[in-house]
Amino acid sequence: MMPETISAQNISTFDDDVDVLVVGFGIAGGCAAAEAAASGARVLMLERAAVAGGTTAMAGGHFYLGGGTAVQQATGQADSAAEMAAYLTAVSKDPVPELISAYCEGSTEHFDWLEALGFEFERSYYPHKAVIQPETQGLMYTGNEQVWPFRDRAVPAPRGHKVPVPGDTGGAAMVINLLVERLGQLGAEVRYETAISALVVEDGQVVGATWKRFGETGAVRAKSVVLTTGGFVMNPEMLAQYVPQLDKRVFALGSSYDDGTGIRLGQAVGAATKHMDQAFMTAPAYPPAKLLTGLIVNRNGDRFVAEDSYHARTSAYALDQPDCVAYLIVDSRHVEMPAMPLIPLIDGWEDVAEMETALGIPAGRLQASLDRYNANAARGEDPEFHKAATYVAPQDTGPWAAFDLSLGKAFYSGFTLGGLAISADGHVLREDGSVIAGLYAAGACASTIAQDAKGYASGTQLGAGSFFGRRAGRAAAAASLSGAQRESVQ
Repeated sequence: MMPETISAQNISTFDDDVDVLVVGFGIAGGCAAAEAAASGARVLMLERAAVAGGTTAMAGGHFYLGGGTAVQQATGQADSAAEMAAYLTAVSKDPVPELISAYCEGSTEHFDWLEALGFEFERSYYPHKAVIQPETQGLMYTGNEQVWPFRDRAVPAPRGHKVPVPGDTGGAAMVINLLVERLGQLGAEVRYETAISALVVEDGQVVGATWKRFGETGAVRAKSVVLTTGGFVMNPEMLAQYVPQLDKRVFALGSSYDDGTGIRLGQAVGAATKHMDQAFMTAPAYPPAKLLTGLIVNRNGDRFVAEDSYHARTSAYALDQPDCVAYLIVDSRHVEMPAMPLIPLIDGWEDVAEMETALGIPAGRLQASLDRYNANAARGEDPEFHKAATYVAPQDTGPWAAFDLSLGKAFYSGFTLGGLAISADGHVLREDGSVIAGLYAAGACASTIAQDAKGYASGTQLGAGSFFGRRAGRAAAAASLSGAQRESVQ
């Protein structure tokens, strides 16, 4: 249900009067509040949970950064803002040049700003195909930069910068803790267990918000409001409306408060949304990378994607297949159990015809795909899907194993990608592109760099959330402060 807006005239008393109100303390909100406070604004943050972090605190800690960061330079990985922009433009469903240009041109400065919070990305490179670096390696490929056709449209470069915390999850919590410290130093106030309930408007401008905390209610007057409340993967009604593919067979990646509150609040004051029907959904088939020498086929025995694609791209194509059924076929020389058993082993067969029967593939179809692939692979080629030579190898030695990538069989997880339309400075936009005065957004409740699973790269959520969070915080502070106040803090 769409929340109502409240007219400022109907509020008898405001409990607080601040320059910038930030709603939600994940990576985007923390960065927005830090930049607003550093600009001299009086900042108040409201967070529904009892602690800071949101979904960010669950993330492994990848930041998608490039253009020649200190880690890229130290490890000999050449990159430029122009090549980064060319890549992001190539993989975007509907590229927004303003957002891509700002993100790529500001990437190295943002890298430095993140490290200035009090940590360093390790100056090391992890060269293998993995979902995330297993230890503390600072850099790896986390997208489709080396995958055709993108490797022909932009010079490939690794841009997945991981914080120096081992493991697959929780690494980004370190950055949240540093932001909590920074906000304390800057004098920004944070109130936990406090939820926003409505935006307050006056003369067509957002001028604050109402809140509730257990049995209490109140209102904050603010010259600018920044929404950083996360996505909507925990809202069944919104999922059914926008992304029904994120059904009960997909494990929801998010905090309990990823319920679309910020998006709905924005819509209530006329905000446009973008890519609300898109989601990140994945069941990685690697590591080990050796498995990517195999064939991924649908129920008709046909290949449909380059197997060396980033795992979400492969998964998105698998879910496009008839009945969302897909199999990874590997011969005895290349079979190995996945490091993360998210795709189950179905069985092994000495005879391809028997495998076709067992999997329900029409007779001869899988054999034909294998024969065609193997003939090309013997020459080190893959003319059908242009898989990188590293992952091209004949699968001609039985027995053959089949792993299940089908929805309902493989362990798929996902989150929403759609959100409010914003400018490069975080201004929330109407359908006609005009700005909603006083309202800004960043993070997963806004639509920025990541638009769909086929073009996704690990690190774009934390990278873009923190980057555009900072820009929104600066813009909100600039709009809130008078010229004299701005001069006094320069």
